[in-house]
Amino acid sequence: MIELDCRGLPCPRPIIALAKALPGVAVGELLAVVADDPAARHDVPAWCRLRGQEYVGADTADDGVPRHTIRRLS
Repeated sequence: MIELDCRGLPCPRPIIALAKALPGVAVGELLAVVADDPAARHDVPAWCRLRGQEYVGADTADDGVPRHTIRRLS
């Protein structure tokens, strides 16, 4: 799984990083966005719905920062 470190990046930069990284992920593979921006908890699932990707869910990184996992579908 590829993990993007978006700690300290304000909205919309975590989503921009996600969009740029997705082409480098194989279909079916996972990509995680670690972001402490509170908007990411809404923005990442919404982006997935709009882009036809699967939002797998959220957990936390080792330091307690939210981590949002996406599966590339196309």
